[in-house]
Amino acid sequence: MAKRGTSVAEGPGLDFLQFNDLACETVGGKVLFATDEYFAPASNLLKGALPQFDSSAFTEFGKWMDGWETRRKRIPGHDWCIIQLGVPGRICGFDVDTSFFTGNHSPRVSIQGTCLDSSPDFSLKGNRTGMAATDSEFAEVAKLRSEAWPELVPVSPLMPGFSDCCHNFFTSSQFTNRVTHLRLNMYPDGGIARLRVLGIGQRNWASVSTHEDVDLVALPNGGVCLGFSNAHFGHPRNMIGLGQAVSMADGWETARRLDRPNKLKVDQQGILQVPGREWAVFRLGHPGTIHRVEIDTIHFKGNFPDSCQVEVCSLSPDEEVQCIQNRWTSGKWRLLLPPQKLRPHHMHRYDELVPSGPVTHVRLTIRPDGGISRFRLFGRITRITGAVGNQQRPSSRL
Repeated sequence: MAKRGTSVAEGPGLDFLQFNDLACETVGGKVLFATDEYFAPASNLLKGALPQFDSSAFTEFGKWMDGWETRRKRIPGHDWCIIQLGVPGRICGFDVDTSFFTGNHSPRVSIQGTCLDSSPDFSLKGNRTGMAATDSEFAEVAKLRSEAWPELVPVSPLMPGFSDCCHNFFTSSQFTNRVTHLRLNMYPDGGIARLRVLGIGQRNWASVSTHEDVDLVALPNGGVCLGFSNAHFGHPRNMIGLGQAVSMADGWETARRLDRPNKLKVDQQGILQVPGREWAVFRLGHPGTIHRVEIDTIHFKGNFPDSCQVEVCSLSPDEEVQCIQNRWTSGKWRLLLPPQKLRPHHMHRYDELVPSGPVTHVRLTIRPDGGISRFRLFGRITRITGAVGNQQRPSSRL
């Protein structure tokens, strides 16, 4: 197989590629059931790492593959699995990745989804390589009636896992309901390396008091990245992920700016005086008033930003669309956190903020470049008539 690229191509209609993966194991996604896992277990579908290939690796059942691969089917039917999302939400699109499955990929696929009031009390455990679902497991999963779940992706062909065609993208823009579980169908058998379920988390805000402090930009609460200047080493969406970052790869990191002065100078506060900057824009999961900002540079020891600042604004849906089209060169930005000197491998907490009132969007700016692992905005929800929020449908471009 030709050498894999390190990024996926973006293009018209693929704006959802910058959204978070709601099914990844790192956010709690898991496989509850799979018809067959003879060559490779279905849990591999949800790994956060890129698929790998080792030409010399074999198991007692055959070639080791970093994905889900079923045996060559010799009985009626087709293979399928049930996936529980780690973060329930609105799904905007899928990346069905067949990397390295070049002569054994599944020819066709479809995806169904639903919102369950409670999670089933069964799931796959241990190494399932060489195994198939038992009669009792089939009986248990039949209670979900997953064959009748709404169709998010109709039966569609898949390309083989060569580097120039392994990413099979499917939009799900017509289905706007909250989803908690998926059924991935392979027709009739074969292999898939990864399933990326890209969308926006959705929380039941009716259960949240206006006196309760919440992280308004967190992934589970509906925060979403809408634009950025540079993501060479890591996407800014990583900053709103769950828990503490596990490594530099689990954060936002930009390339080194080429407009850095030959000799660096600082002002009286010790902040570098540089012409360049990098930025990332987020929509809050719900309009709110921000009381505390947290910026964590853990793992970024020799490549943290020198300084940062945070701006906010309130946008209607139409204004958001215009800002996206203008690459966020326009907007009603107001300063929330003035420029602050940052430290390496450190959690920074700021509660002395410029009063800003209720807001819907935030822009984090770093100078001149570098990496941040987590970005948190704690505040209280408010109501803004006509503003973009988690309860309203995102703009058509998203």
